[in-house]
Parts: sequence; structure tokens; C-alpha cells
Amino acid sequence: MVAKSFSGGEKLQAALAELAKKVSKAASVEVGFLEGATYPDGTSVAMIAAIDEFGAPANGTPPRPYFRNMIAKDSPDWGDAVGKLLVVNEYDAGKALGLMGEHIANQLRESIRDFTTPGNAKSTIARKGFDAPLRESGHMLNSVDNKVKES
Repeated sequence: MVAKSFSGGEKLQAALAELAKKVSKAASVEVGFLEGATYPDGTSVAMIAAIDEFGAPANGTPPRPYFRNMIAKDSPDWGDAVGKLLVVNEYDAGKALGLMGEHIANQLRESIRDFTTPGNAKSTIARKGFDAPLRESGHMLNSVDNKVKES
């Protein structure tokens, strides 16, 4: 067995303590339709988004799982991405999670824009003039947001 030693333990300990402070500032990031997001008439954007996601069978609205599909497709890469963002941002968790939140928010916006199946009913297409199931006024799309929460 080969014995190794090193010196400067105090500097290492100080550097690790500084990293721990940076990383402990932010604990999580929320992405989606955050509290307070409403349509001009006061209707909750999150409520309409949930109806779009899960459907409303009593009203003939089919599920359109844009959110779940995005998570299933993109979430396997999120852990590695956060790790890389931490390194690039000198382990500032607030910055890293803020950038990650915006990245995921962009993935959610893309999922809303690209969602096509099931399409709208013929009557809805006639009323709207186009067949884009999750796009009415653009308000839901523009309400996607993210927020870093501190510990």
C-alpha cells in the first residue's frame, strides 16, 4: 500500500464551505403555470392548462398530454444539464436553476406549439379558423413561467 499525504486542508475546507453556501441558496425550481397567472377574465391559466392536459370528458374535451409528453421526452436529460450549469456558474445554484427553469419552460412552450393530436373538433376549427389544439389566444403559451425557490 502506498501512503499519500497532502497539505492545505484548511484551504480545501474553506473552498468547500464556500461552495456549500452557494449551492444551498436555492433548493428547487418551479416550471409551468404559476400561481396568479390568469386570463383577462380572471380564469386561472393553471385550471385551463389542467383541463387541456387531462381532458374534460363531460364536455367532450379529450386529454391533450402536452405537459406529460414533454416531461417523458425531456426529463432524462435534466439532471446532467443541471450538473453542467452548476459547474459553468461556479456552483451558484440560483443561477443554475434559473437557467434550467428557463430551459424547461422553453421545452414546455415548444410542446404546446407542436401539439397536434387529437386535433380540434370541426366546429372549433370553424370558430378559430385553424386547427391548433392548444392555441387559442396565445395566452396559455405566454403564461409559461419559472421561479427559483430558495431553501
